[in-house]
Amino acid sequence: MKLLESVLDLLFPPKCPFCGKILDHPGICPVCKSTLPWILEGETLWELPSGVRCAAPLWYEDLARKGLLRLKFHGVCAAAEPLGALIAQCAAEHFSGEFDTVTWVPVSSKRLRQRGYDQAELLARSACRLWHVKPERLLSKRTDTPAQSSLEDAAARRQNVRDIYQAQSAAGKRILLVDDICTTGSTLAECARTLMSAGAESVLCVAVARTPQEKVHSSVKE
Repeated sequence: MKLLESVLDLLFPPKCPFCGKILDHPGICPVCKSTLPWILEGETLWELPSGVRCAAPLWYEDLARKGLLRLKFHGVCAAAEPLGALIAQCAAEHFSGEFDTVTWVPVSSKRLRQRGYDQAELLARSACRLWHVKPERLLSKRTDTPAQSSLEDAAARRQNVRDIYQAQSAAGKRILLVDDICTTGSTLAECARTLMSAGAESVLCVAVARTPQEKVHSSVKE
């Protein structure tokens, strides 16, 4: 196994998810780590309008935005490993002992065919590998809808995701719900609502990055 890993590292060396620099091991290069838009400790945890608690380590701007776009739209799937590690650390800091299973916000079947992967699933699987567990596929997206990023109105974003997710039985589960980016929180809130309707005891949310609220309000009007 170590020989195989060495060969794979030679053919596909680990790279920084933000600048693409080749590294000795999976992670974030020191330069990017020092310049990333880290959220200050007191702001990493907040509540969605629905009351669901959510956490994220980074603001969705500058290098963080660049890295997530590389993962989401440019096929840089390897970025999910170090980004998933950020999610794992953030969840451990804020929600340790409060969840017993992990799932993710799914893309639609059409989007999955087009892209070839689900970035939130990759992030969830990466985080779970550090905990030596596997995430559960608890949600599916029943219909393909316009991307949330294409909608500027917050009400339109809420309507865009209303009743489009379906959950397997989540009876009694305490769930950590993973996504890549939280802007208005409409998608996470709707997925959490769907899981609670399916019997979940509780739902907590974690994302790699959160859009600064002043930018949400300047571009997304209630």
